[in-house]
Amino acid sequence: MSTPKKYYITTAIDYANGPPHLGHAVEKIGADVMARYHRQKGEDVHFVVGMDEHGLKVYQSAQRAGLTPQEWVDRIAEEFRQAWARLGISYDDFIRTTQPRHHRGVQELIRRIQARGDLYRGTYAGHYCVGCEGYKTPDELEPDLQGTLRCPVHPTLDVQWMEEENWFFRLSAYRDPLLRLLDERPEFVQPEIRRNEIRNVLEGGLEDISVSRARLPWGVPWPSDPEHIVYVWLDALTNYLTAAGFPDEGYEKLWPADVHVIGKDITRFHCIYWPAFLMSAGVELPRTVWAHGFVTYGGHKLSKSAGVAFGLPEAMERHGPDALRYYLLREVPWNGDGAITRERFDERYTAELANDLGNLANRTLAMIQRYQDGVIPPGESGPLEEVCRATLARYREVMDAHLLHLGIAAALELSSEANTFVEVRAPWALAKEPERAPELEATLASLARALLVLATLLHPVLPGKMNELAHRLGVPQVPTLQEVLDFPLEGRRVRPGPPLFPRPDLASTRG
Repeated sequence: MSTPKKYYITTAIDYANGPPHLGHAVEKIGADVMARYHRQKGEDVHFVVGMDEHGLKVYQSAQRAGLTPQEWVDRIAEEFRQAWARLGISYDDFIRTTQPRHHRGVQELIRRIQARGDLYRGTYAGHYCVGCEGYKTPDELEPDLQGTLRCPVHPTLDVQWMEEENWFFRLSAYRDPLLRLLDERPEFVQPEIRRNEIRNVLEGGLEDISVSRARLPWGVPWPSDPEHIVYVWLDALTNYLTAAGFPDEGYEKLWPADVHVIGKDITRFHCIYWPAFLMSAGVELPRTVWAHGFVTYGGHKLSKSAGVAFGLPEAMERHGPDALRYYLLREVPWNGDGAITRERFDERYTAELANDLGNLANRTLAMIQRYQDGVIPPGESGPLEEVCRATLARYREVMDAHLLHLGIAAALELSSEANTFVEVRAPWALAKEPERAPELEATLASLARALLVLATLLHPVLPGKMNELAHRLGVPQVPTLQEVLDFPLEGRRVRPGPPLFPRPDLASTRG
């Protein structure tokens, strides 16, 4: 038996300055769907999420709460763990930048960069955005109506002018190697629009960057220089490597990462700084950085402040965690921006989950129970099976391209075709004519197969509900993508039950 292909996927680790919100959840849900899809392909998946727990903003948040920084991040980390558990985020590792394993990895990476001669002492003076935990060049800032310079990502925070002696990294030396990287490996930055943005930055030239902070008492100590801590982005980015076991022997079993899933606002850090650090240290680069777009609510990007308008707990309660997973990835293209509303959530849930997919499951199981004593009958391959086969091929194509919203759309087309098949074949009419019993059996067998295929295709998105659908078909667990078309269904006893997706009282969910 061959060894399963390795698939190492990460998300951006979340900054520990407040509780999780929908903006955090979108990224984790999307990455979880990717991880679950690759498991269904039979691959050996290692999925990492975690917490970015250092930096000035975290230190200030702890002070305002009257807690030590460690007490603060411990509390925030637990809130994130609970949220991801409820949303069914199937991570294999929850890394925290305060963990000793991470400190060791960061300090070893710095030693390797220093041995390359890419670090030096110098004085930095420039604008610093506490929200981004990064220095900003003038072209990255925008004046507000009063003429005050603002970071476009964090326009409500004051940009600080800072001057201090720091350690610097020779980022300027990596402009040409990074341009060659984009030419030789265009898959390194995806989707294409993000790659073009990075190319434009590189073509404009790079300046050396500060990679330490002086006199901040919260962070990874700089090796051999206790007056400094490691700059929060060098610290945070290294989590992807330390989660693989770096610098211990054998970390290459996981590394390089197959994909880093991030938001488009942090591409500069992941697609310029990170590969340059790794090139300097002599460490292999990740294969792909996938930068998803922004999700807006009421015209504003989902964030800590915007999250108050539609909080994560409320969103999960509205129609359940599985339905929220579905809605966010159905409504928002994984390669672009999208807007969400409560009303649109209600409409998608009712039309697509309750009325389309849910109704197909409920009536198919009820007809097998009524007309076949609850046992799935035998049946020859027919037109609906061909639709299943074509849908599976299309689904795999778009999911391999990380176009999760198109994978969902493919599954919904199958659901619609199966509902049409029910109306055309009219099993209730066939059941009235005993001589047409073989036709009735073939019809119900085809519908059972379509339901199992739907359970498999939508399992990454709706893991709880699709597990339940498989159980109702008498199948102990959702089959793999390779198995589903030929998985034995004949003779299995179905278990009809209450609707998979109860129709809501929409008047009570308006808000």
